Amino acid sequence: MPLPPAPAKRAAMLPPEAYDAPARPSLKGARKSQEAEADNPRAEKPRATDDFDPRAGGSELLPAAAFAEETVAEDFTAEDVAVVEEAPAVAPAATPRVRERERAQPAPRPRKVKSTGPAKLFVLDTNVLMHDPMSLFRFEEHDIFLPMIVLEELDGHKKGTTEVARNARQVSRSLDALAAPHGADIASGLKLDSTGHREAGGALFFQTSPMEAKLPISLPPGKADNQILGVVAALREKFTPRDVVLVSKDINMRVKARALGLATEDYRNDKTLDDLDLMYSGSLALPPDFWTKHGKTVESWQSGSHTFYRITGPIVPSLFINQFVYFESPGEPSLYARVTEIRAKTAVLKTLKDYNHLKNAIWGVTTRNREQNFAMNLLMDPEVDFVTLSGTAGTGKTLLALAAGLTQVLDERRYTEIIMTRATVSVGEDIGFLPGTEEEKMGPWMGALDDNLEVLGKTDGSAGEWGRAATNELIRSRIKIKSMNFMRGRTFLNKYVILDEAQNLTPKQMKTLITRAGPGTKIICMGNLAQIDTPYLTEGSSGLAFAVDKFKGWPHSGHITLARGERSRLADFASEVL
Repeated sequence: MPLPPAPAKRAAMLPPEAYDAPARPSLKGARKSQEAEADNPRAEKPRATDDFDPRAGGSELLPAAAFAEETVAEDFTAEDVAVVEEAPAVAPAATPRVRERERAQPAPRPRKVKSTGPAKLFVLDTNVLMHDPMSLFRFEEHDIFLPMIVLEELDGHKKGTTEVARNARQVSRSLDALAAPHGADIASGLKLDSTGHREAGGALFFQTSPMEAKLPISLPPGKADNQILGVVAALREKFTPRDVVLVSKDINMRVKARALGLATEDYRNDKTLDDLDLMYSGSLALPPDFWTKHGKTVESWQSGSHTFYRITGPIVPSLFINQFVYFESPGEPSLYARVTEIRAKTAVLKTLKDYNHLKNAIWGVTTRNREQNFAMNLLMDPEVDFVTLSGTAGTGKTLLALAAGLTQVLDERRYTEIIMTRATVSVGEDIGFLPGTEEEKMGPWMGALDDNLEVLGKTDGSAGEWGRAATNELIRSRIKIKSMNFMRGRTFLNKYVILDEAQNLTPKQMKTLITRAGPGTKIICMGNLAQIDTPYLTEGSSGLAFAVDKFKGWPHSGHITLARGERSRLADFASEVL
């Protein structure tokens, strides 16, 4: 019995149909069958993909003898070899067998479309490098130019333990790595992809000679910003008609550049979203005709105190895991649920626990609106490790997080203690050095903690004065106040971490804090994106918006935007009109 043809690749790479391929009785019969298959456009033959791609650039053509030797190993007949030896050397893609390999190759992935115009020359301001030390590699195929005054300012900011100083040192290390390789020519430009950043296709240029440009007399040449503007103006004259663009985070710098007729842009690569209204809110209102369209196909079942619904339809692709959905319509029963599972075109909804009712009060606190109830369901769920809360002043972010934390630390013993921290960015002028230990220094920043603990300490009116004093002492012993400046390198085990005023953090700082979480730790980040006090930080580039966007849809995280203020009628009216 003749043997089947030998496979061209390992058996693991062959399709299942290849194992059932019929044996070939003779070489001539096989050749005739191949010709018949080539004439039949519908004929399909199981094929194994080949590692060699004839369409890839940079591959040399095989000589005729070498190609004949390769084809003999792949079950070609002697007649085929003779034909190949007599024919001139051609590309392997010209043979029928290689054409079959090409058809067997999977479709290439679509590549990112780059601009077809000439590469631009971007001049970076110092604040861009200190804001994002990786900004050197964020300009794709375009070139980057660094004036000498920018290097001088980087050198002046590299000392210290602040985030700006760390970024300045990281930029200096990146520049040294780009210029260090043997044969690197600064005058002709340093390839930005030489250190492994393949997304950067341009070159880095330094100012190696004085550049003079005529600036108005009102701009003194001794100021660093004006020197950068002079360099941009000189480059524009030198490289006309090439586009020379100044990139700066300083608004006044961009205004002066536009007044001089220079092209300028803000650094937008760090922005998660351009419009705050586009941020993921964590909840979705079901359409009024939801039950009319989906009622016949909905499956429901009961498990404990919760009801589950499996839905299908056009709304499923727009849902995320742990997103809240609600249905409110006059004359019909309301539905408040959370998405717990998404598979293909189906989603599973799980009804919520009603924390609006007094019997489900958490540390004596009941939720007052729909969004607060959504937030409390996330805070009390042990399967959710990361919760983000955003909202205007007075929406109850800190109170809800503290009440849920005290219940899970003191009553349920799920976590060992509460750790609370916040970004220490002043609203006004700094009041100077603060005396005492770490917790005492953080005391003035934790006024919100004291205010909310005062509210939570009065929830039990039957305990009496001594009982309330003992409760407050117990609460204080389980709450630790830590500074963000000493978080690097730490690991929190079984802790309930509350990060307040998270809108003032950069994405890098947010990553540093979230990665401190060890086994059994839950992190709650909350803030108001309308109250950002950190320089060069906007709503779109805030660490809070960054975390909300990156964690949406993860099964162990959730986000809710609290919509209605519950502090007082005065605070609500001030939030709207001021």
